[in-house]
Amino acid sequence: MPQKQDILDRLRTGVISGDEELVKLVTQEAIDGGIDPIEIVERGLTPGITEVGAKFERMEAYLTDMMMSADAMKAGMSIVLTKIPRDKIRRQGTVVLGTVKGDIHEIGKNILGALMTAAGLDVLDVGSDVPASVFAQKADEAGAAIIGASALMTTTLPGQKDIVDYLNSTGKRGKHSLLVGGGPTTPQWAEEIGADAYAETATEGVKLALRELERRRKQTN
Repeated sequence: MPQKQDILDRLRTGVISGDEELVKLVTQEAIDGGIDPIEIVERGLTPGITEVGAKFERMEAYLTDMMMSADAMKAGMSIVLTKIPRDKIRRQGTVVLGTVKGDIHEIGKNILGALMTAAGLDVLDVGSDVPASVFAQKADEAGAAIIGASALMTTTLPGQKDIVDYLNSTGKRGKHSLLVGGGPTTPQWAEEIGADAYAETATEGVKLALRELERRRKQTN
């Protein structure tokens, strides 16, 4: 059997290159070879996606590179997570991400989702043209502390407010923080509708999500 470090290096390289099939094969090889599943994640998969995320932020990688690497990491994680006791999995937190009702734009959301995955967040992408009730339902089902809602048209901005109103009307506002973004959104709009945070860029969105999760953790401790 190849040396453990060689396997982990190949896993990292597979994620960086966005080679989903290779990552699946090497992940299974690592498991069959007796490598600790936690090590597979922390020393193979995570370093790869972190490197791609850093390159994307420095504009040294394209969106397609980021998305392929994120898919490759997910493919590896889908295998390795079955071998890790749930209480040993280090997760930053879960985010439900989507574009609001009436809006079919997805590029910005997809970039944010890829960067969030690179940062160690579990991302549940519910797609585009999503009603407020679905955002809330999926967040409940996934145990997500954060809902990220994108709006790319002025006419669909009210969809972000609908999420706040729905959460308030169902008594679930305190369960979920709302992060809003998209071309026509502004800090003033976010404040007006009662959102918890506004992000102008995908990179800023990741930082705000992590900050909000940390704030929530401190509140519960």
